[in-house]
Amino acid sequence: MTQDVIALTPRMPGPKALLAGLHAGGPDLRVDEAGDGAVVRLCADSGQTLVSLEAPRYLQVPGEVQRSLGKGVWDESPVWWTEARASSAAMEAARLTESVAGRLAAVLGGSVWPPGAGRTEVVPGLAGLSGDTAPPGVDVLTARAAVVIQGRPVVAATTWLTDVARNAVRTGRELQLVTPPGTRLTFPVHTLLDGVPSRWVVRDPECGYYDGLSGAVLDWHDGRFAPATTDNGTPRIADAFRQPAGPEGERQLILSLRTIHPPDDRLTLGGALERAWRTLTGAPPAGWSTAEPVNVPWSPRQLTELARGRARQALPTWVVAVGGSDCPSIAAVRVSHTAAGIEERTTIVLGYGPGHDVPLDLVPDLAASLCTGHGLASMVVQLRSARADLSTPARYQPPSAPVSFTLGPDAVAGLDLMGTALAGTVPMRLGPAAGPGLHYALGDGCDPSGWERLREMQVRLRRVARPTESGLAEGF
Repeated sequence: MTQDVIALTPRMPGPKALLAGLHAGGPDLRVDEAGDGAVVRLCADSGQTLVSLEAPRYLQVPGEVQRSLGKGVWDESPVWWTEARASSAAMEAARLTESVAGRLAAVLGGSVWPPGAGRTEVVPGLAGLSGDTAPPGVDVLTARAAVVIQGRPVVAATTWLTDVARNAVRTGRELQLVTPPGTRLTFPVHTLLDGVPSRWVVRDPECGYYDGLSGAVLDWHDGRFAPATTDNGTPRIADAFRQPAGPEGERQLILSLRTIHPPDDRLTLGGALERAWRTLTGAPPAGWSTAEPVNVPWSPRQLTELARGRARQALPTWVVAVGGSDCPSIAAVRVSHTAAGIEERTTIVLGYGPGHDVPLDLVPDLAASLCTGHGLASMVVQLRSARADLSTPARYQPPSAPVSFTLGPDAVAGLDLMGTALAGTVPMRLGPAAGPGLHYALGDGCDPSGWERLREMQVRLRRVARPTESGLAEGF
């Protein structure tokens, strides 16, 4: 059973409603704050956390409840999303979490996920509980791993999960996410796991546990899940991982953009992201947020203000953006201040079902517009056979294949191209003749061997990079 319960309400949970929820454990439980007030904790006298209640989120972006929890849970927008998480260290905490969320829904006329989890009765006798106290959101903490157990159908990059990931990195631990076999990951969570020491641990009735991204059978050893090897030292692959990942004929178009801007008070971020979205879908992103579910309508100005404020604290900015429901689309953006300037690294993924054409013919025009007005340094476009809903199942998925590679004008200016044939490929010149970008077609997205061609090209580019051009050749 899931450790998370979510109250979905048409009205904002005000102080009275929150108090009604927090009194689900009676008057004897301690109330504490964490995350600069973003999380309220119900604790036993020993200090053990029983329930963590996230600050309510106002979801103004249509379709986010369905993307996170499935169809039929809540079809209206906007809605208030209030998430409660039980500590797995105390069996009674699950009932308390259900009562906290159920009371919020009852007072505000909403509903509770998972269906049937809502209660309203008082769960007494919890104040005297004692036990190991793990950080909020962590189910098992060892010297080597922070283990998080999830039972959701789709695991998203929620505020608490991204906080757990940051804390795991800060303390030198590996984040290990444990789920049932049918659980899928959103693209931002997949990106998050790729960016930190982590492992997706999937329960399996046949082999026990396996890695949801590699298929390697796992054992608990020395305070963490690690691959179990055969007698010859090679990993064992779980049979469940070899099963089909999803319906045939579904594809994903993936764009990896790197843009660089001079530091300027008039700079507005998100322009390249919006241009790509408009070109490929006909509309701008629907919303953005620093976590999932995405709750704020798309606003480059607000994104820029957030990034500028974090830059003053010498911190990078990581956000998620989503598109409308007509074409599944999502992006992860990281903004940082580097020696080359203000850098945006953006990965956009769009999903296409069987019979839907992937608009590869629009990629050269998109590349041209990014070269002329959005500070493009480089862009790689790839295509893969994968779920159109953009989620990742714990199954083998074939590798993607490259479609094109684009260098922006400033990156080209940092190269000595005289007499150099780049991997035998003639590029398309984009933008003004005096300072063009270069667009290399690599294939139709059906042949993964194109990656070797791209690697050869990138090696050649590094060889002709002018050392006086700081940062422009970085990231090819």
